Amino acid sequence: DNKIMSNVCTGCCCFQCIQEMDAGVIECFGKYERVVPAGCFCLWYPFQSIAKRVSLRIKQLEVNCETKTKDNVFVKVVVEVQYKVIEDKVPSAYYKLSDPSAQIKSYVYDVVRSSIPRLELDNAFASKDEIANAVKNQLTVLMADYGYSIVATLVTDLDPNAFVKASMNDIIAQARLREAASEKADAEKILLVKAAEAEAESKYLSGLGVAKQRKAIVDGLRDTINGFSNEVDNSSPQDVMDLLLLTQYFDMIKD
Repeated sequence: DNKIMSNVCTGCCCFQCIQEMDAGVIECFGKYERVVPAGCFCLWYPFQSIAKRVSLRIKQLEVNCETKTKDNVFVKVVVEVQYKVIEDKVPSAYYKLSDPSAQIKSYVYDVVRSSIPRLELDNAFASKDEIANAVKNQLTVLMADYGYSIVATLVTDLDPNAFVKASMNDIIAQARLREAASEKADAEKILLVKAAEAEAESKYLSGLGVAKQRKAIVDGLRDTINGFSNEVDNSSPQDVMDLLLLTQYFDMIKD
């Protein structure tokens, strides 16, 4: 009997290696014993074994979720979640949660479907960062109990259906056409105003020219009348005016 017990209790020392950015979960007779970091270590085979090599690298999970906005537009939301196992919580990550991806997706669905319906479509596009932060905050708290850390969350796409996108593009196009028509009308108004101002200035200058011309004519007549009266005896200004009118009459008939 002692020999049998001695054979049962005898094992061998087995060297194992854990790769960089991995952690090994060691079990003894099926019960958790310890976590070993990257490097070489010794196992007492067959009593001890590596139950799982847990990766400590950052993983990325893409979550596609469909929901509707406050103005009843259905959109597809794509959320990228980067997460990793917390080094001092490796046992929790291995034993408490069998499928972390499914758990993260459930939490993302919950946050997105409770956030987007409160926003109209335009506001949803402008609030992508706020939605991503809400997802990260909730995941950070909930996944920490399972030994996972949320590194980052990003809303990479928010895609309404094709009909809605076509309508939005048409609205934008019509707005641009209205702006173009308004700018064209303003330009035509400026041209008309400038043309009217130019015409008014031209008429003003023409009026000044006519006024100066008439003044020159009057000055010339006055000088003529004064000179004629001084040189011709017994002539009155009326005689001179009659003579000038007669001269103008003959000039007009000749022309």
